[in-house]
Amino acid sequence: MTEHKGIYVGTSGWSYPKGEGTWKGYFYPAGKINELEYYSQFFNTVEVNSSFYRPPNPEYVRNWAKRTPDDFLFTVKLWQKFTHPGMYKEATGREAAISRDDVDLFRRSLTPLAEQDKLGALLAQFPPSFKNDDFGRQIFHAVINTFSEYRLAIELRHKSWTDDENTAELLRESNTCWVEIDEPKFSSSIAADVPLTSDMAYFRFHGRNYHNWWKGNNETRYKYLYSEEELEELAGKIKKVSGEAGLMFAQFNNHWQGYAPRNATDLKKQMGLPFVELPMFKDTSNEGKQQPLI
Repeated sequence: MTEHKGIYVGTSGWSYPKGEGTWKGYFYPAGKINELEYYSQFFNTVEVNSSFYRPPNPEYVRNWAKRTPDDFLFTVKLWQKFTHPGMYKEATGREAAISRDDVDLFRRSLTPLAEQDKLGALLAQFPPSFKNDDFGRQIFHAVINTFSEYRLAIELRHKSWTDDENTAELLRESNTCWVEIDEPKFSSSIAADVPLTSDMAYFRFHGRNYHNWWKGNNETRYKYLYSEEELEELAGKIKKVSGEAGLMFAQFNNHWQGYAPRNATDLKKQMGLPFVELPMFKDTSNEGKQQPLI
């Protein structure tokens, strides 16, 4: 595995073709285009979210690698069967009993990216209900041990993990990255800042739509455009670890109507990174700063 270095800024997912939150007409032009090819003109990384719902077909993944520049890196979200057993059961009607076949199936979906040296990291995102108890620690260790051959980033959301100083030490022992997230904060939320636990740093910016976080749907929850001042704050977090982490990812998940690519570009400007100006197909200049109040 190549020792990639530098700051990679992108978005969580690249395909949002339907619904009110679509990227069509906001980030993507009208007409038929290959969205990933278009996206890769502006960003050097993307987080694959479709893998959360099912392991993608390796041939599709191989095509993703071919459609992107040589220096483009994918980060891939781990299948929900490993991290969200309740959600998996609700979606499939089956218990999330993990087998060796499940592990091999998911690994095969990563192989085309690994072979092309385009696999930046594997992201294990756990839900807010995932606590630091006996069951949680068992799953936590199982994921780290099972996928130890990859650069692994783990997103924890419950405060019990930052309340326990042993969490950071366990992650450091396996060189596993503790993902730092920006999202609305509640009494059960994880601390706003987490320690650097590996030679990789991973930031996920979900937006701060506090009022719609629990009552909104999968689109309106992420209807939040970061302001210039907020982006300066996020840039400061990245710069803080830039001397310690050789590889850094910053992925925006505020995907409503192309807000994520807009803010990803804005962050690049804030940090003095090379960027390509985005086309603006629809005027949304009056939106964003007050979005959490909608």
